[in-house]
Amino acid sequence: MRNGIYITILLLLLSCSTDNEVANSTDDDYTEIPEQTNTLLNFEVPANFPDLTYPITQNPPTEKGFELGKRLFYDGRLASDGVVSCGFCHIQEFSFTHHTHITSHGVDGKIGKRNAQPLQNLAFLTDFTWDGAVSFLDAQPIIPLTAEDEMNESISNVISKLQADDRYPGMFKDAFGSDDITTERLFKALSQFMVMMVAGNSKYDKWQRAEAVSFTPDEEAGRLLFESKCASCHAGPLQTDQSFRNNGLAIDPSFNDMGRERVTGLPEDRRKFRVPSLRNIDTTFPYMHDGRLPTLKAVLDFYTDGIVDSPTLDDQFRKEDGSLGLDISESEKLQLIAFLKTLTDNDFINDRRFAEF
Repeated sequence: MRNGIYITILLLLLSCSTDNEVANSTDDDYTEIPEQTNTLLNFEVPANFPDLTYPITQNPPTEKGFELGKRLFYDGRLASDGVVSCGFCHIQEFSFTHHTHITSHGVDGKIGKRNAQPLQNLAFLTDFTWDGAVSFLDAQPIIPLTAEDEMNESISNVISKLQADDRYPGMFKDAFGSDDITTERLFKALSQFMVMMVAGNSKYDKWQRAEAVSFTPDEEAGRLLFESKCASCHAGPLQTDQSFRNNGLAIDPSFNDMGRERVTGLPEDRRKFRVPSLRNIDTTFPYMHDGRLPTLKAVLDFYTDGIVDSPTLDDQFRKEDGSLGLDISESEKLQLIAFLKTLTDNDFINDRRFAEF
């Protein structure tokens, strides 16, 4: 419960800061920026995608806002050691995950408790982090910025460092109309960069949109298996129903991570984690909230033979005979993997707009 209280306090502080900034602002803060100097970016929703959840009309991505957000995303000075940037743990080549580590590493070599989640399709999600501690994208960076085993910095120190930098006042002015560097603008700029990260042009997307693609026999067999075995949780175009579930992972005593219960304080949420999207899953290894499974085959082996019972285990993993797990043969696992690879959007992974400078 402590984690949930901590996040709530931070959000209240951010809200108060924002209110004060608005109260003390001048008309110059809200002067309409000429289109020729700060062009609105074209945000396209793929035809097979759901509606946006992010209030994009309140913070529309612009050319200068995106550039500022990208600069902040890759700037290690946002961390206390001056090294660990957002991009340190979210690497584009791997759908913005930290695949080289089971759990992500932070300042001074500190090791976190969870595997970095991919950054993609954030404008369509309702909750963030493995336990859903934040439900608004603009507030999400508070957690990594202030966590001791991640970036270990205070928001006030971040603002001070940006104010002392020769480049940032001008970049904030280009993006927002004045050179005031505020908490609200810091998070809005990061969001303008991240909401543009839309992965929606995989082979599977093209198949959904009835474009000129076809699955191989194994991919098609895997798709049918997926719909019968996996799609109840990994549902819809986002490949997640955005719920929190206990999938039967054994507790790792070195972390003792209680999942969603840390936020809600409710015993019925114990060991439940947010159902991750399977988009670009072939590139986001290792898997699970603590990165304990190295390959897709290991994941499927876990679902057939490794599930551990507990009071909050999701019912779909309980069979009528009392045993646990999914009925998937070895050949079917290979077909499922073939299908899962059709979820990779190489255009997104190689999009130079998001690449580090």
